[in-house]
Amino acid sequence: MPLPKAELHLHIEGTLEPELAFELAARNGVTLPYADTDELRKAYDFEDLQSFLNLYYELMAVLRTEQDFADLADAYLARAAAQGVRHAEIFFDPQAHLARGVPMGTVVEGLWRGLGGWGSPRSSEAESGGERNHGISTKLILCFLRDESAESALETLRAATPYLDRITGVGLDSAEVGHPPVKFREVYEAAAALGLRRVAHAGEEGPPEYITEALDVLGIERVDHGLRCMEDPALVERLVRERIPLTLCPLSNVRLRTVDTLADHPLPAMLDAGLLCTVNSDDPAYFGGYAGDNFTAVHRTLGLSEDRLRELARNSFLASFLEDDEERRARYIAEVEAYEFGDAVS
Repeated sequence: MPLPKAELHLHIEGTLEPELAFELAARNGVTLPYADTDELRKAYDFEDLQSFLNLYYELMAVLRTEQDFADLADAYLARAAAQGVRHAEIFFDPQAHLARGVPMGTVVEGLWRGLGGWGSPRSSEAESGGERNHGISTKLILCFLRDESAESALETLRAATPYLDRITGVGLDSAEVGHPPVKFREVYEAAAALGLRRVAHAGEEGPPEYITEALDVLGIERVDHGLRCMEDPALVERLVRERIPLTLCPLSNVRLRTVDTLADHPLPAMLDAGLLCTVNSDDPAYFGGYAGDNFTAVHRTLGLSEDRLRELARNSFLASFLEDDEERRARYIAEVEAYEFGDAVS
């Protein structure tokens, strides 16, 4: 049995495996520019974040109906459950779908159904839905594309208003460089007024100043990625003091050339500095590993001890947005503390 963990940095569109992409393409009459799944997998050799994003958005063309989004979510939960994920806070990118003519309701209702929700999320049936299907509790986080306009982000939030009972928070993703957090001040203020939780990608390819700006201007509660904080000792001190979680994605960082090799990853130094780090998969279909695979990789390559792995798993639940169910959080953490490591550490 794998180490219990929460996944807090996961783009649902980034879980689209080649096999499912071809299946959905056939269902929807979409022609992919690849002969087969093997050829598509070969396209996953990225030079940088932008080359990944180009393919990421290209493959979204197969997602058209509620059933497509439900199938995508269900497939992720099945894989995540096999790797020890007990709770997942899942990003989705509605602007990329709205631009293709797919309505917000199709996206949200499809994902909600795939995650096990039926009717109001406050009902007992919906509350237990994800666990009933795969043993995973879930939350949805709507992400704004930072390379789109601030006006587009506001329009997207307005379009999501009828579905806010299914959405826990907002995030900020896509191409980071040249799109500072301050660009999205207004939409984050609007999201806060609606009672939504706030996270943002910062300090992946962008400078550590983007992390500070996201904290001060957007009021974020978690930093997605954030590994470049290590370039600013004062920022590290602040993150430690304020217990701001970082959702790191080691295999993603290697595939996108943010770090040269996994052995170069700053995760051990970040933990030694007292940062509240978590390990996640980001876009696992593209980056070669789900949550458990990332745990296994950092254990083997970075030599993290069992105590460190347990710390990372504990951190994932401490950093999760489970304030509405502290009993559940305590139960998950108890599973981590009781876990006995064997040959497998994922």
